[in-house]
Amino acid sequence: MAFNNIDYCNEPIRKVYHELFDDALKRYNDRQTRADRKIENYYEKIRSSKQEKPFHELILQIGDKENMSAESENGTLARQILDEYYRGFQERNPQLKVFSAHLHMDEATPHLHIDFVPFTTGSKRGLDTRVSLKQALAAQGFKGGTRGDTEWNQWVSAEKSALAFVMERHGIEWEHKGTHEKHLSVLDYKKQEREKEINALEDKLVEKKDEFRVMADRIKNFDNGERALQNLDESIMNGPEYQLPEPSAMMSARSYKTKFVEPLVARFKSLISTLFARYFKALDSYHRLNITNGNLYRENEKLSKINGKLTEENTRLRAENKDYSLLRRVFGHKQIDSLLEQARNLKGQKRDYTRSR
Repeated sequence: MAFNNIDYCNEPIRKVYHELFDDALKRYNDRQTRADRKIENYYEKIRSSKQEKPFHELILQIGDKENMSAESENGTLARQILDEYYRGFQERNPQLKVFSAHLHMDEATPHLHIDFVPFTTGSKRGLDTRVSLKQALAAQGFKGGTRGDTEWNQWVSAEKSALAFVMERHGIEWEHKGTHEKHLSVLDYKKQEREKEINALEDKLVEKKDEFRVMADRIKNFDNGERALQNLDESIMNGPEYQLPEPSAMMSARSYKTKFVEPLVARFKSLISTLFARYFKALDSYHRLNITNGNLYRENEKLSKINGKLTEENTRLRAENKDYSLLRRVFGHKQIDSLLEQARNLKGQKRDYTRSR
């Protein structure tokens, strides 16, 4: 696959140093009154320096050999994306002079090597145009913060985002691995709060659904009771315990009444009394359950609507947060924070002006 490699440039680094710094070196040496302060070879001075490196390298790769093998169709797509990304590199980074850049397709996964010399102009110390990674990146808007938020880390993050933009245009989403933002943005916070509200509502919905199910089961029990009453009715009509036997030939009416009729009437009275008591109790419970069930149903519907609205809002916040994160990665935290501060100040000025009128 070597024939698919792309060599964008490969200039000797010493030549690049001459082009970038010879004029500044002459101006510096002309100002010196002592010979030992003059710099004979600026490249050798930087190469032996402990403060600056003569050049820096950025290596970028999309995917791995499992999903972006150089010999696969995806590998060809990765080559196209990396090529498109590199075409805008120098324009994005005017303070980083690229002298060697190669896109390799002859290894397991397509990857891009970019070697560059960082430089700053208008310096008041040493050469007015000199090597400085910190100042070069600062001139491009990357100002260092904490130890983990250095100019280099901010710049690398921005370049990854630039690559992510190209990837998205080709339908590939950048999967962040092993990264974690310690501090939440406002949108992150709102999204988390909405997710908490949604989770709480979902828990409440589950609880109400359980109550609803219990009520439904109890109503079902009443339906079963209705069937039991029908069975009782059939038993009364046809069951032997509720039937009067034929009197024997020698039995008097008084004896028949005492032995059969009165016990049967007593059983009926007891049964009817019990049935009436249970019926009115069941009827009262049934009405109360229906009212409770109706209230639960309406509350459940209301919670479902609220949950739907919160879900939509959370989706919108997630999309806004994605855009917000991309802006931070591309333009840097410092620039975005500065813009936000300006916006807040402007809003405060408008509010103060409105109050004073």
